[in-house]
Amino acid sequence: MEDPREIVRDKYGEIARNKTSCCGPAKSCCGKDSSADHLSKDIGYSDEELSIVPDDANLGLGCGNPTALATLKQGEVVLDLGAGGGMDCFLAAKKVGETGKVIGVDMTPDMVSLARKNAVKVNAGNMEFRLGEIENLPAADNIADVIISNCVINLSPDKKRVFQEAYRVLKSGGRMMISDIVLLRPLPDKIKESIDAYVGCVGGALLKTEYLDSIAAAGFENIKVMGEQTFSIVANDDPYIKSLTETFSLSPEQLKEISESIVSVKVKAEKMKDKG
Repeated sequence: MEDPREIVRDKYGEIARNKTSCCGPAKSCCGKDSSADHLSKDIGYSDEELSIVPDDANLGLGCGNPTALATLKQGEVVLDLGAGGGMDCFLAAKKVGETGKVIGVDMTPDMVSLARKNAVKVNAGNMEFRLGEIENLPAADNIADVIISNCVINLSPDKKRVFQEAYRVLKSGGRMMISDIVLLRPLPDKIKESIDAYVGCVGGALLKTEYLDSIAAAGFENIKVMGEQTFSIVANDDPYIKSLTETFSLSPEQLKEISESIVSVKVKAEKMKDKG
């Protein structure tokens, strides 16, 4: 594989320019009947939340709703890892109010440009979007009360570094709420080594135990899985499941095993307060 960061940057730049919601490994992954709102409702966003954000902010790329469980408060500073078009930033900004602040970080110039345009549309004065890699966050130490991220860390080739950076920028007593893709069992090599599967949020995913261990190794405590959902084969109409079959010529048995190995998790962790 070439540099995974360049692969992801190119693919998600294309998504930002075309304003598509396709996150899977094949052209058919977002069928004609799919829409960003429909996909977002399936993963936990309410109609009220979707009505708050600009249309172009919701690209249907998430795997959960991290702001729903982050218990955000007025006046807090929130940092979003991999902000994309800014959807979760807009929801967070509503909750922290004018006295709070939301910082969205994304490594794709087209995504940052799109997010900034969306912020102008709604005259959002309590948020900003910064270009940068989540492995090297463009933020000072101890700046954020809350870290959120939605189906992005799995795309990083250095997830341990991402969690170290998240820990660095969090204030003492801060918390992290992330939605992401992990694996219950290793993937077959032909899928794991596929560039398209990597960009589709699967090929680069860690085993669940390794993912949680990486969070703990960065210094986080009180790590809790707040919810998880497998990509069950029961969802025969799911465009991503269909794309796996078409792209890799999988048998029903192989597809069942793979789909039940891929899990969307919601994880909460804390940076404990200094004892001094």
